[in-house]
Amino acid sequence: MASNRLSLRSRIFIYMILLVVVASILIALVTVYQYSEQSKDYHMQRLARKEAQLLSSINYSLKETSYQIDTEHLGLIFKDKIYEIADNLNVGFNLYDLNGKLIKSSKPNFKNDSLIKFIPTEILNKLNQSVEKRYIEHTDINGDDYHSSYTIFSDFKAKPLGILNVPYFEDDSFSNAELKEFLVRLGYAYFVMLLVAIAFAYFVSTYITRSLKTISDKMNETRLEKHNKKIELKGASAEVSVLVESYNSMIDELEESAVQLATSEREQAWREMAKQVAHEIKNPLTPMRLSVQSFQRKFDPNDPNIYKKVDEYTKTLIQQIDTMSSIASAFSNFAKMPAQKSEQLNVVEVIDLALDIFTENYITFNADEKKIIATFDRTQLIRVVTNLVKNAIQSIPEGRTPKIDVNVFSKNNDVVFTVSDNGNGVTEENISKVFEPKFTTKTSGMGLGLPMIKNIIEAYGGSITFTSKENEGTTFKVTFPK
Repeated sequence: MASNRLSLRSRIFIYMILLVVVASILIALVTVYQYSEQSKDYHMQRLARKEAQLLSSINYSLKETSYQIDTEHLGLIFKDKIYEIADNLNVGFNLYDLNGKLIKSSKPNFKNDSLIKFIPTEILNKLNQSVEKRYIEHTDINGDDYHSSYTIFSDFKAKPLGILNVPYFEDDSFSNAELKEFLVRLGYAYFVMLLVAIAFAYFVSTYITRSLKTISDKMNETRLEKHNKKIELKGASAEVSVLVESYNSMIDELEESAVQLATSEREQAWREMAKQVAHEIKNPLTPMRLSVQSFQRKFDPNDPNIYKKVDEYTKTLIQQIDTMSSIASAFSNFAKMPAQKSEQLNVVEVIDLALDIFTENYITFNADEKKIIATFDRTQLIRVVTNLVKNAIQSIPEGRTPKIDVNVFSKNNDVVFTVSDNGNGVTEENISKVFEPKFTTKTSGMGLGLPMIKNIIEAYGGSITFTSKENEGTTFKVTFPK
């Protein structure tokens, strides 16, 4: 699942782009909201100005009239004056008495039938309860906003005379067109800004993660068995510098630990090797000691068979001395890395030659090509093949029809050969020990064959692996570059 996670660079890039997009959307929303609020404030202020102008004209008309100033005479006072005021101020309005009954309207008579003859009781109650003696009714008709203001006006003695009604329609067509044009221009600006933000986010994310990528690459290259280089970064941030210092400190500790581990493993290996050498040498020394003691006890110069017995004792000692010599040679060969001779040879021909020493007719050899040229040491390659085939022969139990297959083929720039048998296989607990020195499941031998083969193969940059099923067989696979 870890491969599905976004990298830090991708996250920085996405977050920066999202920041610009979200900021653009928020600014657009705030702009629309601000336009809407400004439009509402503008209409309310305009309505208030119209009311103030109308009230001023009404007061002026009341001063000039010869009629008695009371509610009953309002119809006479503004019989013709209402049209003059409406024309001068370009505002339509209506006059109601204090009970909400229509007195006079600035609209022509043929439109009066569409007027509200009586102010609804609900509006009258709200108007009378208002401290300012003013109430604005908001109505939505077919999606358009209509306002109708009701204001109680008084005579010069502050006695209420009537109710001034001013209908008002909010015409936002101009402001909406202006808003639409502004949003289009804002969209163009933010589109350009988005392109700039994408380029900026790309370079910033690359710059920020460059140091982390360097550290990541160095960490992936870090190995216990080799010398690891420290990281040197110029101009890195404080956080990255702390990380670099921690990595460099870890490298120092790692190298120190590697030296200690190598020293410990080397000492342990020498101890194990010394124990093994001592153990292997003791084995032939015991029969040698017994033979000498027996010869010492039974020696009789007058024995007619004395020469025959001396010959037998001598052969026994020589045989045990040869055993000790072979032990010394085996350990010497294991400790010594094989010489890497640059020898061009036909691998198919060499393996076929190595198999000629085996007389078993159940060994089969298959090659995909007649000639596979590679650089290897002929003697060492024969040694590898013979050891693997010999192990395969010894792994097949009695009573089972033996079968050993040896295959060789090319794979890209590598040579691959396999040795398969139908022997006892390797038990699960022994799988990890197969290539360990002195490990063996046979009653004879010192367990140095496979470790020695592994040393030879790895000296040529190759590898050896195996697959095994208990009581079914084992396949060893050797791969080395051509």
